[in-house]
Amino acid sequence: MRVVVAMSGGVDSSVAAGLLVEQGHEVVGITIKTHRFDDTGGNRGNENSCCSLDGIRDARSVAAKLGFPHYVLDFSGRFSDEVIGPFVAEYLAGRTPNPCVLCNRTIKWEELLRRADALGADMIATGHYANVRTDPQSGRLVLSRGKDGTKDQSYALWGLTQESLGRTLFPLAAMEKSEVRAWGERNGLVRPAKPESYEICFIPDDDYERFLKGRVPGLAGKVDGGEIVMDGEVVGRHRGFPFYTIGQRKGLGVFRSEPVYVTGIDAERNRIEVGSADRLMARALRASRVNLIKYADCAEPRRVHTMIRSRDEGAGAILRTLPDGSAEVRFDAPRRAITPGQSVVWYEGDDVVGGGVIDGVLG
Repeated sequence: MRVVVAMSGGVDSSVAAGLLVEQGHEVVGITIKTHRFDDTGGNRGNENSCCSLDGIRDARSVAAKLGFPHYVLDFSGRFSDEVIGPFVAEYLAGRTPNPCVLCNRTIKWEELLRRADALGADMIATGHYANVRTDPQSGRLVLSRGKDGTKDQSYALWGLTQESLGRTLFPLAAMEKSEVRAWGERNGLVRPAKPESYEICFIPDDDYERFLKGRVPGLAGKVDGGEIVMDGEVVGRHRGFPFYTIGQRKGLGVFRSEPVYVTGIDAERNRIEVGSADRLMARALRASRVNLIKYADCAEPRRVHTMIRSRDEGAGAILRTLPDGSAEVRFDAPRRAITPGQSVVWYEGDDVVGGGVIDGVLG
């Protein structure tokens, strides 16, 4: 088949492309440029981002070595509108978003599939550690974890549609990270000491406060000095509600005999609520923007294993989707720091049932 491979210049996408060439596919490499450093700032010499010049050069070098064409496509305009814009808006609403989920669906998959159609390609492929298969009973395509559980990336892919999954290959699904790196080094596709990047691509210095202040003119003056409230009493002043997240302990400037944490964010009143650790616990949540993968609906309550953040071990819960497209999740035991804006993802074993965006906790 002709396959369009998303190439960041990193180990995983380089090996994914190499494996497809080895299998006899006709490969076309595409590197997506999602942003300009002049617009986002904070580069500080970080060259691990998928949009860095080094990343583009490495991807091009791999394509040349393997003998397939490589293109760099500038999607920075749409990325700014559909990923960075909503990311900023969520923080200004007192929520903590996960931009990678939105980028995966609207940029990496939708745009890549459009380019694949233009190039006459059958499929697209990425270096994600995930898998896709067809359920023999329902006929639906099911996204699931890859072999390497420590590198699993299915959490960030819950927004993919059936159409997208039907045209996606995950060449690394059956490999461990150590195998991937060894294969790449053995075939001369990656530098032995090439590091990985874990920051959001458009905030490579991991300084969210700097980024938001640079993106929103006058933000600091508008939000600095708001109230920090505990049990209805003003106990301090903060530097701006967008710079805090639920469960945060450090940097509050509130001193009590027991540790205190951010338990609530009131964007309208520029107020941060703090409290003891027990105030962070909740047994249920409501989610919107739900996308189901394994089943067409979950109107009947279904037992699932539920993750409420990317590095969450997950916990048992009951999922029920509602007629308005939202979902309710009730956990077997209270969960800590359920955070509006974060993704909630439901699993059955290794299969992704679906996911949504957390709106808030329920009583």
